[in-house]
Amino acid sequence: QVQLVESGGGLVQPGGSLRLSCAASGSSISNYIMAWYRQAPGNQRELVASITRGGSTSYADSEKGRFTISRDNAKNTVYLQMNSLKPEDTAVYYCYAHLVVVGGPQYWGQGTQVTVSS
Repeated sequence: QVQLVESGGGLVQPGGSLRLSCAASGSSISNYIMAWYRQAPGNQRELVASITRGGSTSYADSEKGRFTISRDNAKNTVYLQMNSLKPEDTAVYYCYAHLVVVGGPQYWGQGTQVTVSS
């Protein structure tokens, strides 16, 4: 069982930056694919970025060049650095973990609110 706790959300002006953190407990994340999703009001939850056990990353097209996902297995933490934020980035951001085995469990954090507004 893995517990995920996000932090770092808040209110930021357009063009600003935020760094989200996802602290995991209960198990090491070293064997997990980790990802960040977001959900804006009235929208479905969507993938923002993911990172494999080996550190390979992928991003949604709208986030390429602005967001950076990283992981520190020693600290059992995943990060999302968000730069050049836009009002359309406003959403609840969720941390996600998927154990990389057949039928491996998946876990979600409770989410952290990011609001981009002037």
